[in-house]
Amino acid sequence: MTAAAENIGGCQCGAVRYRAAGELGYPHLCHCRMCQKAAGNYFMPLAAAKREDFILTRGEPKWFHSSDIVRRGFCADCGTPLFYDVPDADFINIVLGSLDDPDSVKPVMQSNTGRRMSWFHELDALPIEPEPDTPERGNAIAASNHQHPDHDTAYWPTGAST
Repeated sequence: MTAAAENIGGCQCGAVRYRAAGELGYPHLCHCRMCQKAAGNYFMPLAAAKREDFILTRGEPKWFHSSDIVRRGFCADCGTPLFYDVPDADFINIVLGSLDDPDSVKPVMQSNTGRRMSWFHELDALPIEPEPDTPERGNAIAASNHQHPDHDTAYWPTGAST
Protein backbone atom coordinates (compact mmCIF):
# COMPACT_ATOMS: atom_id res chain seq x y z
CA MET A 1 0.00 0.00 0.00
CA THR A 2 1.08 3.53 -0.60
CA ALA A 3 -0.07 6.41 1.53
CA ALA A 4 -1.76 9.32 -0.17
CA ALA A 5 -4.52 11.52 1.19
CA GLU A 6 -6.01 12.01 -2.24
CA ASN A 7 -5.16 10.65 -5.66
CA ILE A 8 -6.29 12.89 -8.49
CA GLY A 9 -5.82 12.36 -12.18
CA GLY A 10 -7.28 12.15 -15.63
CA CYS A 11 -6.65 11.79 -19.29
CA GLN A 12 -4.29 13.76 -21.50
CA CYS A 13 -6.97 16.03 -22.99
CA GLY A 14 -8.84 16.69 -19.72
CA ALA A 15 -12.21 15.27 -20.84
CA VAL A 16 -12.14 12.63 -18.05
CA ARG A 17 -10.97 13.43 -14.52
CA TYR A 18 -11.19 11.38 -11.31
CA ARG A 19 -10.43 11.47 -7.61
CA ALA A 20 -9.68 8.58 -5.23
CA ALA A 21 -9.42 9.29 -1.51
CA GLY A 22 -7.16 7.28 0.78
CA GLU A 23 -4.49 4.74 0.02
CA LEU A 24 -4.09 2.97 -3.28
CA GLY A 25 -3.63 -0.76 -2.84
CA TYR A 26 -1.21 -3.11 -4.54
CA PRO A 27 0.63 -0.67 -6.81
CA HIS A 28 2.26 -2.93 -9.37
CA LEU A 29 3.50 -3.31 -12.92
CA CYS A 30 1.51 -5.80 -14.97
CA HIS A 31 3.35 -7.37 -17.89
CA CYS A 32 0.46 -9.46 -19.28
CA ARG A 33 -0.21 -9.22 -22.99
CA MET A 34 -3.64 -7.64 -22.46
CA CYS A 35 -2.10 -4.82 -20.40
CA GLN A 36 0.66 -4.36 -22.97
CA LYS A 37 -1.92 -3.96 -25.72
CA ALA A 38 -4.21 -1.71 -23.62
CA ALA A 39 -1.30 0.56 -22.66
CA GLY A 40 0.39 0.46 -26.06
CA ASN A 41 3.51 -0.13 -24.00
CA TYR A 42 5.64 -2.86 -22.46
CA PHE A 43 3.70 -2.95 -19.16
CA MET A 44 0.87 -1.19 -17.36
CA PRO A 45 1.29 0.35 -13.88
CA LEU A 46 -1.87 -0.14 -11.79
CA ALA A 47 -3.12 0.36 -8.23
CA ALA A 48 -6.49 -0.27 -6.63
CA ALA A 49 -8.79 2.42 -5.25
CA LYS A 50 -11.73 1.42 -3.07
CA ARG A 51 -14.82 1.94 -5.17
CA GLU A 52 -16.50 3.80 -2.29
CA ASP A 53 -13.59 6.29 -2.29
CA PHE A 54 -13.52 6.77 -6.08
CA ILE A 55 -15.46 9.34 -8.11
CA LEU A 56 -15.37 10.70 -11.63
CA THR A 57 -15.13 14.49 -11.41
CA ARG A 58 -15.40 15.27 -15.13
CA GLY A 59 -16.70 13.32 -18.09
CA GLU A 60 -17.21 9.61 -18.55
CA PRO A 61 -14.72 7.05 -19.80
CA LYS A 62 -15.47 4.74 -22.68
CA TRP A 63 -15.22 1.05 -21.75
CA PHE A 64 -13.77 -1.91 -23.62
CA HIS A 65 -14.40 -5.42 -22.30
CA SER A 66 -10.99 -7.04 -22.75
CA SER A 67 -12.42 -10.28 -21.33
CA ASP A 68 -15.75 -11.50 -19.97
CA ILE A 69 -14.81 -10.35 -16.44
CA VAL A 70 -12.67 -7.24 -17.03
CA ARG A 71 -13.33 -3.92 -18.69
CA ARG A 72 -10.83 -1.16 -19.39
CA GLY A 73 -11.73 2.51 -19.21
CA PHE A 74 -10.14 5.10 -21.44
CA CYS A 75 -10.84 8.57 -22.78
CA ALA A 76 -12.84 8.38 -26.01
CA ASP A 77 -11.40 11.75 -27.09
CA CYS A 78 -7.64 11.29 -26.62
CA GLY A 79 -7.32 7.53 -26.00
CA THR A 80 -5.57 7.74 -22.62
CA PRO A 81 -5.86 4.42 -20.71
CA LEU A 82 -7.33 5.18 -17.27
CA PHE A 83 -8.86 2.15 -15.53
CA TYR A 84 -8.79 -1.64 -15.24
CA ASP A 85 -12.11 -2.64 -13.74
CA VAL A 86 -13.70 -5.84 -12.51
CA PRO A 87 -17.27 -4.52 -12.17
CA ASP A 88 -18.26 -6.88 -9.32
CA ALA A 89 -15.18 -6.02 -7.20
CA ASP A 90 -15.14 -3.44 -4.40
CA PHE A 91 -12.22 -1.63 -6.06
CA ILE A 92 -11.22 -0.14 -9.38
CA ASN A 93 -7.64 -0.14 -10.66
CA ILE A 94 -6.23 3.20 -11.75
CA VAL A 95 -3.53 3.40 -14.41
CA LEU A 96 -0.78 5.12 -12.43
CA GLY A 97 0.55 7.21 -15.31
CA SER A 98 -2.81 9.03 -15.38
CA LEU A 99 -2.30 10.43 -11.87
CA ASP A 100 -1.46 14.13 -11.68
CA ASP A 101 1.52 13.10 -9.53
CA PRO A 102 2.54 9.64 -10.77
CA ASP A 103 5.80 9.80 -8.82
CA SER A 104 3.76 9.67 -5.58
CA VAL A 105 2.91 5.97 -6.04
CA LYS A 106 5.82 3.57 -6.19
CA PRO A 107 5.11 0.04 -7.44
CA VAL A 108 5.76 -2.68 -4.87
CA MET A 109 5.34 -5.73 -7.12
CA GLN A 110 5.37 -6.99 -10.71
CA SER A 111 2.85 -9.45 -12.12
CA ASN A 112 2.72 -11.71 -15.18
CA THR A 113 6.48 -11.47 -15.61
CA GLY A 114 6.47 -14.31 -18.13
CA ARG A 115 5.60 -11.63 -20.71
CA ARG A 116 8.10 -9.05 -19.42
CA MET A 117 10.55 -7.88 -22.07
CA SER A 118 13.66 -10.03 -21.92
CA TRP A 119 15.95 -6.99 -22.26
CA PHE A 120 14.59 -4.82 -19.42
CA HIS A 121 17.70 -5.52 -17.34
CA GLU A 122 19.74 -3.70 -20.01
CA LEU A 123 17.88 -0.36 -19.81
CA ASP A 124 20.21 1.36 -17.36
CA ALA A 125 23.12 0.70 -19.73
CA LEU A 126 21.49 2.54 -22.66
CA PRO A 127 23.08 5.88 -23.54
CA ILE A 128 21.12 8.95 -22.52
CA GLU A 129 20.17 11.35 -25.29
CA PRO A 130 21.68 14.78 -24.62
CA GLU A 131 19.44 17.77 -24.06
CA PRO A 132 19.14 19.90 -27.19
CA ASP A 133 21.52 22.84 -27.50
CA THR A 134 18.66 25.15 -28.45
CA PRO A 135 15.25 25.23 -26.81
CA GLU A 136 13.31 25.96 -30.02
CA ARG A 137 11.53 22.61 -30.29
CA GLY A 138 10.63 22.58 -26.60
CA ASN A 139 9.38 26.15 -26.82
CA ALA A 140 7.29 25.32 -29.91
CA ILE A 141 5.70 22.36 -28.13
CA ALA A 142 5.04 24.41 -25.00
CA ALA A 143 3.45 27.21 -27.04
CA SER A 144 1.06 24.80 -28.76
CA ASN A 145 0.45 22.35 -25.88
CA HIS A 146 -3.13 21.03 -25.70
CA GLN A 147 -2.46 18.64 -22.80
CA HIS A 148 -4.49 19.13 -19.65
CA PRO A 149 -2.32 20.38 -16.75
CA ASP A 150 -1.54 18.08 -13.82
CA HIS A 151 -4.21 19.59 -11.57
CA ASP A 152 -7.97 20.06 -11.56
CA THR A 153 -9.35 22.98 -13.52
CA ALA A 154 -12.77 24.60 -13.27
CA TYR A 155 -13.02 24.60 -17.05
CA TRP A 156 -11.23 22.75 -19.81
CA PRO A 157 -10.25 23.79 -22.30
CA THR A 158 -9.72 27.20 -20.76
CA GLY A 159 -12.82 29.33 -21.16
CA ALA A 160 -15.14 26.45 -22.09
CA SER A 161 -17.70 25.11 -19.66
CA THR A 162 -17.73 21.37 -19.02
